[in-house]
Amino acid sequence: MNKSESKYFNTAVLFDNALISLLENKDFQYISVKEICQKAGVNRSTFYLHYDSVVDLLEETTEYINSQFLSSFEKTPTSFVDRIHEAPLGKLVLINDEFLEPYLLFVKEHKSIFKAVFNNPECLKANQQLTRLKQDILLPIMKRFRIPQEEQKYWISYYISGITAIIKEWIIGDCKESVEQMITIITQCVRPRNTLDDKLSGV
Repeated sequence: MNKSESKYFNTAVLFDNALISLLENKDFQYISVKEICQKAGVNRSTFYLHYDSVVDLLEETTEYINSQFLSSFEKTPTSFVDRIHEAPLGKLVLINDEFLEPYLLFVKEHKSIFKAVFNNPECLKANQQLTRLKQDILLPIMKRFRIPQEEQKYWISYYISGITAIIKEWIIGDCKESVEQMITIITQCVRPRNTLDDKLSGV
């Protein structure tokens, strides 16, 4: 990263953190560019060098915090991502407690961001925001189960859409259910036990 790129990145992080901070006390639709710039300590003209609108910033901020979450898996001695390639197939599922618990805690901590995104559907560009989830977790698991490549996009759409819908309902309800309850609900709804059990049994 050269000096110019580094400066651009650092400024973007200032804007991301400013929006996160403002959303803790204010609904997204009432947050202005002026407030974001004041919170970030950056002038208005710089904002428009980076974004066309506050919605553009929201989309970037969501991607930024999702990236932070996925990066946290890489900090463990043997990361969840690494174990995908080594775990016995009987213990390898697309959705499990090890991934869900920290993710749901993360969503709950940042519920104001996710609520703003769900209220602005133009930000829900899963193909951009969830690239690392697909590349680092979903695709490697599907390859290990030898799911045909032409079918993989449908599996990904099913998992992403299903989990997103459940989390949306949870956030709309202000995350009243516990993380443990949500793990149970998501696991029961989206784990394809019949398909994976057939593969494990050699059917």
